Amino acid sequence: MLPKVKILYVDDYDLVLLTVKQMLELEGWQTDVCRDGAAACRQIKSGKQYDLLILDNQLPHASGLTLVRSARTSFKHRDTPIIMFTASDCKHEALAAGANIFLKKPLGITKMVDAIKQLLATQSQVPSLESRVASPAL
Repeated sequence: MLPKVKILYVDDYDLVLLTVKQMLELEGWQTDVCRDGAAACRQIKSGKQYDLLILDNQLPHASGLTLVRSARTSFKHRDTPIIMFTASDCKHEALAAGANIFLKKPLGITKMVDAIKQLLATQSQVPSLESRVASPAL
């Protein structure tokens, strides 16, 4: 049996948060949620491993761009795929900060499942940073 995919989804708008969480869980993906940037930052730095991060940009206490930068400097999440899912016009900044995919709200929701499957398929073909450190090439 394959290990369950673990996703961290961060959004402060409850209707969108619950809709996306339900959509992800219907795919069989375990989804943790945070409603503000500070809580998400703590979760990212906690050491819990996620297979994917989905971030809104306009969040209380820390922006999604700040969270992308934080994840990219974290040992556990520097290679974790990140989707920026936001109504903000920050595509260039999000991709420059390290997001893999930018989806614009609200229509981007229709592309989210396919984008996640694409990122997870790509990620499964690349050895994780931890496995590369644990078993360096001879």
